Amino acid sequence: MKSNCFALIAALALIGIVSPGYSEDYTITDLGTLGGIYSYPTGINAKGEVTGVLKAVSGVSYPFIYNGQTMLNLGTQTGANSYAAAINAGGEVTGTFLSSTGLQHAFLYNGTTIIDLGILPGANEQIANSTGEAINARGEVAGYASDAIDGSPHAFLYNGKTMIDLGTFGGTNSVGLGINDSGEVAGAALTTGNASYHAFLYNGKSMVDLGGLAEGANSVGEAVNARGEVTGYSVVEGQPDDAFLYNGKTMIDLGTLGTNSTGLAINDEGEVVGDSTVAGGGSYAVLFVDGMVLDLNTLISPTDPLYGKVLLNQATGINDGGQIVADGCYTNGQCDAFLLTPTRGPPH
Repeated sequence: MKSNCFALIAALALIGIVSPGYSEDYTITDLGTLGGIYSYPTGINAKGEVTGVLKAVSGVSYPFIYNGQTMLNLGTQTGANSYAAAINAGGEVTGTFLSSTGLQHAFLYNGTTIIDLGILPGANEQIANSTGEAINARGEVAGYASDAIDGSPHAFLYNGKTMIDLGTFGGTNSVGLGINDSGEVAGAALTTGNASYHAFLYNGKSMVDLGGLAEGANSVGEAVNARGEVTGYSVVEGQPDDAFLYNGKTMIDLGTLGTNSTGLAINDEGEVVGDSTVAGGGSYAVLFVDGMVLDLNTLISPTDPLYGKVLLNQATGINDGGQIVADGCYTNGQCDAFLLTPTRGPPH
């Protein structure tokens, strides 16, 4: 989470460069750390509520919820070394905590109680783990868990009652990373012989192989919106990663700021956020919209008190109102979760 201060100063000097062809700008809010070492955001809902991870001075991590005014530590319920991965429209959160067995289990926080989602049916209770990665408005959770055969991680869908193993493309492993309100799941799975890994979209019946941006390319699906559009990244061995948007028919290369890029979240407008690196290194939070790759650091309002003081490294969530959550660092190396809010309404 820490960044080189000299690199930050150099990067912040470039923030005054305005992204051409785009008129939106944002205010920026530091969500704080509750006295800890750092905070990192993992998701945002339609209300602008944010979830993520806090690292305490003691070195242990806890999940948090930011309710629009205050950051709340869920660690009193989840215990130490736990984290939150996503938040739904009702403020329910999923993530991972240490269960009563001492093993990692996916959890669902319903606003008052932490619910242990357990493990895949038939898996060995003595060694099986599970991880919650995404949650929809119905409280369904996507993630991955040890399978019942040899303990390999398999993507799952928790439907409110049980975990369903979504399988693989013939390989040993798969992961579920995103879910929409229809219960469609995005993720990645190994192919036969573990020859490659491909992004998938689970449509309620089967996993659809989304392929890659080029023949022989690997890919990972990170998130899916209400229209079944998927974002993530694709890579050919020896080549940079490129963020993609799968529009239901075709995987589209979203481009980069220079070298690598990743799509991490998508809203129902098809707007994607993530990160991209430039030639010579340095990761920047970006917005992919209207065929452009926009460095979010260039879109902070010049009148905002934090303008020019923070370098945003990675954007991890975007809602339909255009609010974005991102990880960022000050020149002193302090890294916090930040909320970006459009000053003139949602971007289009």
